[in-house]
Amino acid sequence: MDALQRRMIQEDMVEYKLFLLQPHGSDFQRTEERLQYLIEEILAKVAPLLTQYIWQHQSFNLKYYPEKGDFPAHIGGSTQFGDNVEDEWFIVYLLQQITEVFPDLAARVEDNDGEFLLIEAADYLPKWLNPDTSENRVFLYRGELHILPCPSKSSAEGFPYDVVPSVVQALALLSTQPEACRPNSKICSAVRKRLQGYPEKIKSGLHRAHCFIPAGIATVLAQRPDLVAPAVSAFYLRDPVDLQACRSFKTFPPETRVLTLVTFTRCLYAQLQQQQFTPDRRSGFNLPPHSHPQYKAQELGMKLAHGFEILCSKCRLPSSEPNAPVSCNPQWKGFLESLERNGYFRGELEGSVLYKELSRSAENFFKLSVASKSSILSPGEEVLQVLHSCSPFNLEEMKKLESQLPQEDSDSWLDLTAQDLEELLQERSCSGADVSSKKSCSTKQTQNIRDAEERGKDKEDNKEEEEAGYSLVAVSQGLKNFLNAMSSHEGAELPWSSATQPFSFDPDSVTNSLDRLLGSKDEELDSDDLEDEDFDGEDDEEVEKKEEGSSNQADMSGTETLDSLKRYMDQMDQELMSTNVGQSFSQRNYNKTSLDNGSSHSSTGDGLSREDGGVEETEEEEIQPLDVDVNLVANLLESLSCQAGLAGPASNLLQSLGIHLPPNSDPS
Repeated sequence: MDALQRRMIQEDMVEYKLFLLQPHGSDFQRTEERLQYLIEEILAKVAPLLTQYIWQHQSFNLKYYPEKGDFPAHIGGSTQFGDNVEDEWFIVYLLQQITEVFPDLAARVEDNDGEFLLIEAADYLPKWLNPDTSENRVFLYRGELHILPCPSKSSAEGFPYDVVPSVVQALALLSTQPEACRPNSKICSAVRKRLQGYPEKIKSGLHRAHCFIPAGIATVLAQRPDLVAPAVSAFYLRDPVDLQACRSFKTFPPETRVLTLVTFTRCLYAQLQQQQFTPDRRSGFNLPPHSHPQYKAQELGMKLAHGFEILCSKCRLPSSEPNAPVSCNPQWKGFLESLERNGYFRGELEGSVLYKELSRSAENFFKLSVASKSSILSPGEEVLQVLHSCSPFNLEEMKKLESQLPQEDSDSWLDLTAQDLEELLQERSCSGADVSSKKSCSTKQTQNIRDAEERGKDKEDNKEEEEAGYSLVAVSQGLKNFLNAMSSHEGAELPWSSATQPFSFDPDSVTNSLDRLLGSKDEELDSDDLEDEDFDGEDDEEVEKKEEGSSNQADMSGTETLDSLKRYMDQMDQELMSTNVGQSFSQRNYNKTSLDNGSSHSSTGDGLSREDGGVEETEEEEIQPLDVDVNLVANLLESLSCQAGLAGPASNLLQSLGIHLPPNSDPS
């Protein structure tokens, strides 16, 4: 019921809150002043990372929230990340850095999945921790993940799993007992691994591409490169009503198109590149043939121009009255001083070219992250405002700069082969394994890659080596190890799963149960008796009495059961010999004299069994044992062939065992 009463978060939105661990008691004014000061200091600290970052929908922002009921005053915000989940994890990285630089702050971050940080470490969480017991227990503190513990025999610190601590209680425990709130190293390393690569990952997540776009758009992007995101989203989410404005381009006429370098995020570039779109003939965008060397740049520019035109068609032109400068905002002065203290301007003199560029980026960031939402313009209004504030562009000079453009980035990362996907899945499966399993998993993967490189040198001469690179013996042995492994009461476990205590049982009790199930001389049970025995819930005393009464017959019944099973199996083998079932299995080739001699009498034996009823000859015939390994591998390969490269039972089973077979290269 509590889970239903929680406030739902939008599906593609992340919310974050920063709390003071030691607020100034009942002095609300001092607490507010401290938090307001921290907003300026925090944004000034992360400004070098954020000024050049391109957000999918909304940027990282902080705002002061006063105390409300038992919820303490704090600073926080929310960001809609849309289709780019990397925006969400970049915010987690920012919170990690903030709590490390400001040790008196603790952060909480949630999305519609709840405590999504715990999802990364789901394999290592304690059993009591689940979505219903994790509320107000997960924090980022001093750059590390902290989880409020549950009292145990070894430690009385924490809150019971069925108790939801308030934020004030949680912060009090976190400030007084930080070591008790530190989870095990595997949980911390799992979250740390997901954040690995930042802040360098910001640049590697960008993609630069040549685009033929109207000169007005090139001018806007030169001042505000972040406005490419709403334009791509407008084109990506277009509808027929939006396209009506693109029949005649009034804001960005196609006659002014120039070649320029546009910076996207990989998510935005993929959204723009993968869209199939044919422009209206009346729009003026005529694309060259596909074989033209600039077809790709023309197509990208056409799509981007449609996005900007859709944005501007939804808003009015900016008023002739100039907007109030950012310096009029009372928070700008303190924010600018924080930037100077944190070395944002890199020692540049005021008025220099780099100083002006950094100052302009800081102003844009201040408007998006600090200024009140009421003063924020829509993306289309921002585009028009930048367009009208810039000096008139010189089309001839912009065309002269086309020959000096830097080289665009390769988009080969868009092409994901089956082998690349297999390696990603292999890496993901190895990430949840133990250290020893990781080593063996990576060793197998490295060995397969090396074998593939060696086989690629000469495919015709080394065809046998290519087939031998994938050991079918490993398939058989892996399945044998899996089937022979001792499973727990929770079910079968994969080879690299964390080993638990084996589930022990009494062999005599199992034998006795088998005897009663199969039916002995003394008693027989039908299905109704079995259901009554399983679900009646007899008292322990009655069960003990029955076990004591049958203890004297346990040894005898066990021997009789084994003999009975053996007779059943022998009778089944004899009956199956008269059918064609055995022809579907591969048998071992034993070089026995009896078998060689017996082959010449096969027809005679058949004649006796038909005419004279020679049952003795059939019973005396030795049954050839099956080659289990060959049959196992043959059936698996046949199942893989029927899957036609898609997911199926055979491939899923082998994948879970860490066994990879090559794709079927047989044309038949």
